[in-house]
Amino acid sequence: MSGSVQKSGNHAKGLLITAIGGLFLTVDIPLIKLADGNAWSVIMVRAGLTFIASLLIWTVWSLLTGKKQTLIPGKTGLIVALLYGISATCFVTAVFNTSTANLVFILALNPMVSAILGWVFLKERPQRATFITMFFMVIGVLIIVSDGVTSGGWFGDMVALLATTCLASAITISRTTNKEMGLAAIIASCLPCTVAIYFVTTKTGYQINDIKWIALDGALILPVAFICLATGPRYLSGPEVAMFYLLETILAPIWVWMIFQEVPSTATLTGGAIMITALLSHSTWQLRKHRAHRKAFA
Repeated sequence: MSGSVQKSGNHAKGLLITAIGGLFLTVDIPLIKLADGNAWSVIMVRAGLTFIASLLIWTVWSLLTGKKQTLIPGKTGLIVALLYGISATCFVTAVFNTSTANLVFILALNPMVSAILGWVFLKERPQRATFITMFFMVIGVLIIVSDGVTSGGWFGDMVALLATTCLASAITISRTTNKEMGLAAIIASCLPCTVAIYFVTTKTGYQINDIKWIALDGALILPVAFICLATGPRYLSGPEVAMFYLLETILAPIWVWMIFQEVPSTATLTGGAIMITALLSHSTWQLRKHRAHRKAFA
């Protein structure tokens, strides 16, 4: 009984931590757009400040605990950090090459990709309801991507797909170890920062018209978001953690719509509605199943 109580407490802890990370992440896209700069300049400043913040967090954490904390835990941590770095680079690139609605709805594939990867590599076979949900998610994404092709945003849509695949892979690999991956997730920002420095100095030049927004994003919002979200897999399954990224799917287009009047296309709204309906139905089913198990146990 005590083991079940501890497991339930850890699950609740994981839900709270991951929810905080998901909520912080919802303002990332609006802050990027408010900064009003070219893609590589934004990536350079955003990722650079996140990297500096990660080092400060690591230093303070080590001093408070009296023990030198591990930035990247072994080869597994290095792979996870690399995947987070690639995902971050692709994410910002997609912001500048497709609509906000397209981007966040494509990122909503994260739970489904996590479920597939967990099935293949962790032998966590999805339920039938999950397969049904995945089918409708794919339909929704195909509708959105097809609209991107006709509107010239296909490149941004493809980069967004790569971003969510790398993110789901990082979550899945984190599930294979009980090591702390929070710092690895934000220290990974050194990768997109390095790539961006090259392009800014040799190709595009520096251009950010309102740096305070991207400074807020890189120094505070992203470190909190990714530390919380990367800690989630210690307590929750991959698909559960990925679900909290969907807060961005729901809220980011609303913030952008309110601030920039960026109205989503009909195809994007149709595909997004299919995806959200499928995900809400799946989440409701999971909640009812969990409650039924608890009653049976009681």
